[in-house]
Amino acid sequence: MTVHLTERRAPAPAASVVRPRGPRTAAKAPRVRRLAMELARFSVVGGSGVAVNVLVFNLVLHGLGRPPMAATVTASCVAMATNYLGFRFFAYRDRASRTRGQIALFFAFSGLGVLMESALFYLGYQLLGMSGPLGSNAAKVLSIVLASAFRFVAYRTWVFQHARSSRERPDGTPSLG
Repeated sequence: MTVHLTERRAPAPAASVVRPRGPRTAAKAPRVRRLAMELARFSVVGGSGVAVNVLVFNLVLHGLGRPPMAATVTASCVAMATNYLGFRFFAYRDRASRTRGQIALFFAFSGLGVLMESALFYLGYQLLGMSGPLGSNAAKVLSIVLASAFRFVAYRTWVFQHARSSRERPDGTPSLG
């Protein structure tokens, strides 16, 4: 009897794992992931903007003794200017650049955000009695958070748009033809 030492057995077939994915599920996963990353970058810039906003607000209101509405508008405007740089060069750096139009849209929607934020702050500070150092800061943070939802939608939809390719439909999905 002869034994061949170089003879090899065929490897056993590997069990393949089949994950059922419909065409919609496969197409949505990258979109959801992109939206989650966009929201995370927006939150980083927005979080630093909140810090600037609250810091300037406290400096103007409690440090300089200015009226609450003047303090909130001043703080919001300073934060708006610093946020533009963060959104343009970090959160939405992959979006199409339209320099003048983009800046005009950003400040137009940010101005609306400042109006919303100021109105919400007024409601909390004057009508709900959220005055004093702790109450005014709570009213300020709540007004920022609520106005930020509007800003997120406005910035991603109109200000920092994706550049449309010739093969993309208006809703942002690739066309097949």
